[in-house]
Amino acid sequence: MSIRKLALVTGSTSGIGLEVARVLAANGLNLVLHGLEDTAAGEKLAEEFEQAYGRRPLYCQADLSQPEQIDQLMQTIEDKAGSPTILVNNAGIQHTSPTESFPANMWDKVIAINLSAAFHTSRLALPGMQAQGWGRIINISSVHGLVASVNKSAYCAAKHGLVGFTKVMALENAAQGITANCICPGWVDTPLLVEQFKAYAQDNNTSFEEAKQGLISAKTPYPDFVAPSEIGEMALFLCSDAARAINGTALPIDGGWTAQ
Repeated sequence: MSIRKLALVTGSTSGIGLEVARVLAANGLNLVLHGLEDTAAGEKLAEEFEQAYGRRPLYCQADLSQPEQIDQLMQTIEDKAGSPTILVNNAGIQHTSPTESFPANMWDKVIAINLSAAFHTSRLALPGMQAQGWGRIINISSVHGLVASVNKSAYCAAKHGLVGFTKVMALENAAQGITANCICPGWVDTPLLVEQFKAYAQDNNTSFEEAKQGLISAKTPYPDFVAPSEIGEMALFLCSDAARAINGTALPIDGGWTAQ
């Protein structure tokens, strides 16, 4: 049976998700892009992909903190493009605060987008993968799915949870040609980290660029950021036949952060 490979990358209008989508598109995969941007902005991005890679992706807008919108997202994809056989759960948000003052509504939102959304997309994508006897679920966790940092209780809880959830899916679906793995990036220069850099710069009376280097050196011996495209290349490898026995893993790409 010929396997029709269609990749859904959530949160793919910026940052890591956008670069993952670019790498997959450059290697001939059909894509579904997702974001919060309106239809006009999404279609403009789809046009850019078509011009660059020769295939026009489907763009879908959805707020992944709302399960009913995820249901609609997956149904729209099914109706317009078919069932995804590659699912990259990348969408995420961050909020930092000590546990005792962490806003309850932000806890709920971080858990909803970083963890629960991956459950909802996965449960809806798995039947199509099972029917084809092939699938790849790639969850973009974090180094904070493996270790902790202060003031990141919700983020660490969500990312640790994502690692555990991924292992369960791997066990449940390994015999059906479906793999589930986590990629765990360390410092990546994306919009998600901008506020942390600003806060560090203010607290340490330093420039924005010096704040970046200060944060890097505080956690990792590798003296630079991980490029988002490098995460895309790792995702591409996990989609390949060479990675068919890599299953249930949490793969760091963190500059040695978790080696210490």
